[in-house]
Amino acid sequence: MAKPKTSTPIVPHTAAELLQMPAADYMNDVQLAFFRQVLLELKQATSEHIETIKQEIAAPSTEADELDRALLEEENRQRMRIAEREYFLLRKIDKALDRIERKDYGYCEASGVEIGLERLLARPTTEYSTEEKTRQEELERNFSKQRS
Repeated sequence: MAKPKTSTPIVPHTAAELLQMPAADYMNDVQLAFFRQVLLELKQATSEHIETIKQEIAAPSTEADELDRALLEEENRQRMRIAEREYFLLRKIDKALDRIERKDYGYCEASGVEIGLERLLARPTTEYSTEEKTRQEELERNFSKQRS
């Protein structure tokens, strides 16, 4: 008896191939697999960059001059800020991967509408449609004006 074939989705290799897919295929298994791969690559690159930053900060300083030590300290503060932002990005990547597993990826968390392939290609960790994000930013601007 022959084994039934299990078909694995053929994942597009480029964004252009992804964008050529019919609109009815939005967030099918192939598209989810494409974005999963994009997010995993982004996670790997981000993790590697964080590790590089940690090594740069941990490198012993042989600077004898006060000015050079001060410059090194400032550079390390900047590295720490970058690492902090990248740790935040890692959390967003993990949340996006969780949404892929739940098959909620690609839909606005506030309104439930499709986020759109173009926006996801530009920012694969996004949780909101362009319209919702614009609305939230407008509310933030209005709120900050009221506080002034």
